[in-house]
Amino acid sequence: MDDTTAAPARAAHPHPHPPAPAGRRGRGRALAGPGIVLAAAAAGVALVSVVDPHEPGHYPTCPLLWATGLYCPGCGGLRMVNSLTHGRVGEAFGLNPMAFLLLPVFAYLWARWTACAAKGVPFASALVRPRVIYPFLALIIVYWIVRNLPFGHALAP
Repeated sequence: MDDTTAAPARAAHPHPHPPAPAGRRGRGRALAGPGIVLAAAAAGVALVSVVDPHEPGHYPTCPLLWATGLYCPGCGGLRMVNSLTHGRVGEAFGLNPMAFLLLPVFAYLWARWTACAAKGVPFASALVRPRVIYPFLALIIVYWIVRNLPFGHALAP
């Protein structure tokens, strides 16, 4: 093999762009993802706090509820957020108990993501491994079914 047919040394490297340095600029970029998610969540919560989903016509109907009359796992979520922002915790829990109980989990995962980004290390958590995710998905499916059965009316929004 002569020099004209050999591939350039740069192409042999699996990652042509080295990772950003862990300095200020690298951390700023790494924190952009968690920052954008926080800003979007805060904007969504602010909107739902001001535009009351308890009043019909402010938000579209859940497509599954509209098409089948069945509640999806997220049904009642907007009203739950609105109730929480107005300090009605018991009412919020009753609108979507599963989403309510998962709020601290989502907050923990976001905080973990932010901490990992600030340190310049990849995000990792035992909560996002298959041995946790698959049973969690099964739990959501069971919740979805039970909240639509007559004996599960307490789980319905």
